[in-house]
Amino acid sequence: MNFKPLRDRLLVKYSDEPEKSSGGIIIPDSAKEKPQKGEVVASGPGRITDDGKLQAMEVKVGNVVLFEKYAGSKINMDEGEFLIIREDDVLGTVEK
Repeated sequence: MNFKPLRDRLLVKYSDEPEKSSGGIIIPDSAKEKPQKGEVVASGPGRITDDGKLQAMEVKVGNVVLFEKYAGSKINMDEGEFLIIREDDVLGTVEK
């Protein structure tokens, strides 16, 4: 992938949502909720603080994160659908 986020931004690939409910009913695209979970595939260097220093990112590439429902900007690339979000929009990481 040739995309590199700037500053405190993250490139997140949406987690695949199940196509069927637990009861076996197929869920149409229009009824699916917007995902709030994904894997970080690229990250920027960090945030510049008020005194001009670089504050490194806490979230690393490969982390699975939960983020706010309406956070970021959705983009489509050859590899699929991604979301660009700020590190502040991340609510936490999911341990594997």
